[in-house]
Amino acid sequence: MFTLPQKDFRARTTCLGPACMQDLGSSHGEDLEGECSRKLDQKLPELRGVGDPAMISSDTSYLSSRGRMIKWFWDSAEEGYRTYHMDEYDEDKNPSGIINLGTSENKLCFDLLSWRLSQSDMQRVEPSLLQYADWRGHLFLREEVAKFLSFYCKSPVPLRPENVVVLNGGASLFSALATVLCEAGEAFLIPTPYYGAITQHVCLYGNIRLAYVYLDSEVTGLDTRPFQLTVEKLEMALREAHSEGVKVKGLILISPQNPLGDVYSPEELQEYLVFAKRHRLHVIVDEVYMLSVFEKSVGYRSVLSLERLPDPQRTHVMWATSKDFGMSGLRFGTLYTENRDVATAVASLCRYHGLSGLVQYQMAQLLRDRDWINQVYLPENHARLKAAHTYVSEELRALGIPFLSRGAGFFIWVDLRKYLPKGTFEEEMLLWRCFLDNKVLLSFGKAFECKEPGWFRFVFSDQAHRLCLGMQRVRQVLAGKSQVAEDPRPSQSQEPSDQRR
Repeated sequence: MFTLPQKDFRARTTCLGPACMQDLGSSHGEDLEGECSRKLDQKLPELRGVGDPAMISSDTSYLSSRGRMIKWFWDSAEEGYRTYHMDEYDEDKNPSGIINLGTSENKLCFDLLSWRLSQSDMQRVEPSLLQYADWRGHLFLREEVAKFLSFYCKSPVPLRPENVVVLNGGASLFSALATVLCEAGEAFLIPTPYYGAITQHVCLYGNIRLAYVYLDSEVTGLDTRPFQLTVEKLEMALREAHSEGVKVKGLILISPQNPLGDVYSPEELQEYLVFAKRHRLHVIVDEVYMLSVFEKSVGYRSVLSLERLPDPQRTHVMWATSKDFGMSGLRFGTLYTENRDVATAVASLCRYHGLSGLVQYQMAQLLRDRDWINQVYLPENHARLKAAHTYVSEELRALGIPFLSRGAGFFIWVDLRKYLPKGTFEEEMLLWRCFLDNKVLLSFGKAFECKEPGWFRFVFSDQAHRLCLGMQRVRQVLAGKSQVAEDPRPSQSQEPSDQRR
């Protein structure tokens, strides 16, 4: 059994003034789509590549066509998560319950966060916090967000509070941006595999489609890596969308990437942004894992660190506290854009996706406490992430299973193709169900629109006893499976030695 590094920081007092308590940024979509399953006997509406969202037939006559499609997403994407919640592991009450290695949440630092959020500077109530505020967010919070992003994104010039909009999480950010940037039926380019809940985020309100930029695991040379995004692949996907009569309005980039863990270099970011400018495309850059890079050699760079953005009026950056601060239940996300029209339109939707004044106050207090973040939280969080990552990596190596891991995020992209005799998505789903039947929930590749059956995402950001038990159950399942090949397929899925990327 491995041991996560733990220290008791309760005695530290690094608070910087008054406050309240709360916040966050991931969405229930993390549970809904990427983390769970789709039923084999149901067919997705053609949101893939370039298809139209089909209207889903339903027995109910109470819903509109949009309502039926929204209900369909819920019904079809929740199987694994519903099963997990009905039989959730508890060390004392339900030790034979399901271990969740599928949901991308950081469960390693509750002790640090609960201590910080319970300090006296987080407990403040005043009239302005209980009344309607600027829908963009209280100015004091937007000022702290601008300072926070300027510092941690290493912006060459200070970021401006007037370019900040605050919403209740990343799902709301995607939904709002899709709605204000695209007409119904238009599309965003998105490299696959990708965090699958984005499909719902952009579709359910805005009726926006996704045009897939399919990546594969093949390595074609010394300077290439598995699932590498290139401008050539972006151009090809754009041409295919146009050939289908679909108008593409933007590109979605996630860095560090989910589920691959890839970190785009400044040169790559520049190339993608130049491509977008050439085609007059908006770029939504999701940097929700930017402070969860636990390998120092990775060299993460935010898009906001670039000296000059090729098209700043069409570049929109998202960040949230759901991942980096392990607060997926507090709901805080933020948009930074220099396009005032976009900021105003998104702010108008904050009427439906805003944060309470008390939460905004608490978030401002947290973000301004640079001493606690730098001296306590980030070093300890990175140490715990690295210890958990090392444990799962060693377990996978002992099993002879190839995988990709870039030293960022909460997950490892694992190649289980040798356990699929025919190499089909039906077999992938059967293997996923076998894991679930043996009380471990994982995320399968099709939920991320991976075009190669057999890839799974393993989340390692959990407490040691749950992680060890989960990996024990994984071993038991795989021990009962015959392998198509004993050795990994050449040059496709080894752990990269160059951690810079």
